[in-house]
Amino acid sequence: MAKSNARLPRLEDVAERAGVSHQTVSRVINNHPNVSKRTRERVEAAIAELGYRRNTAARSLVTRRSQTIGVLASELSQYGPANTLLGVEQAARDAGYFVSIAALRTVNRDAIFDAIRHFLDQSVDGIVVIVPHAETLSALAEQSPGVPIVAVGSLGSDTVSGAMVDQKRGAELAVAHLIEQGHSRIGHVAGPQDWIDGVARAEGWSMALREAGLADDLLLVGDWSAGSGYDIGRKLAVERTATAIFVGNDQMSLGLLRAFNEAGVRVPEDVSVVGFDDQPESGYFIPPLTTVRQDFEELGRRCMDLMLGAIENGDTTSTIVVEPELVVRRSTAAPA
Repeated sequence: MAKSNARLPRLEDVAERAGVSHQTVSRVINNHPNVSKRTRERVEAAIAELGYRRNTAARSLVTRRSQTIGVLASELSQYGPANTLLGVEQAARDAGYFVSIAALRTVNRDAIFDAIRHFLDQSVDGIVVIVPHAETLSALAEQSPGVPIVAVGSLGSDTVSGAMVDQKRGAELAVAHLIEQGHSRIGHVAGPQDWIDGVARAEGWSMALREAGLADDLLLVGDWSAGSGYDIGRKLAVERTATAIFVGNDQMSLGLLRAFNEAGVRVPEDVSVVGFDDQPESGYFIPPLTTVRQDFEELGRRCMDLMLGAIENGDTTSTIVVEPELVVRRSTAAPA
């Protein structure tokens, strides 16, 4: 049984156990690339054997950094914001940072300002904002918090860096696929138009159709939920004005598919359907859903690249765009 007054293992103890210098131990702890695999494994084994834990308080005194990133988020019941948060949190931990999360119930100027003040009271090194509404950037532009800010899901601004999946490109991929299948009457079930993503996907759909010389007049707006997709699907099943539908997310696609099934509209024989997000369940819809995949892990990594560049090197604001990917399954085919 260990004595109660036994001291905690120090970095120097790890170095002695592993047979390396304390600088090498520090490099391993901080994920420095210039360490051989064999040496890294030896140091990690010593850390595990000794139960060494990094002294973040002492590190903060030396670096004058808290090793903490504030993350401001909202709409976490939705697939996109929730998985963006997971991607950012994982990337931050991989980079050796803790994450402090402030989740907004309502998105307005006062709520955003209160959250930023909360983060500054915690002495965060930077702030990531995952708030997918257009007015958020306007509110951020009024702030000068003195720490880097990265807005995820946005191109950013003169004072805020941006990291986003190319939503317009994703919509263009979906429409191009349907056009290649031979469809000329392609409707769109859009997400809420006070969401940056909802607007961008609708713009991408419209642009792709107009560039192909096709009409872009069949636009209906849902609220991201399967219920709204179901209601719109019932309407479309009666009108039968399109041979293909691009839906703004997979949840609305699920409701649409049920409405079509109940009305006897066959997918893809009568109507082709493309979603957006590639949720884990999308491959198990009936039929399996063709959709646009967003790489949230990559988005999180790229977001942290921007943040670390600003923290470590004082980089100026910039924008990173992650490319989406079309995933073709069995909900699309040539029109009958």
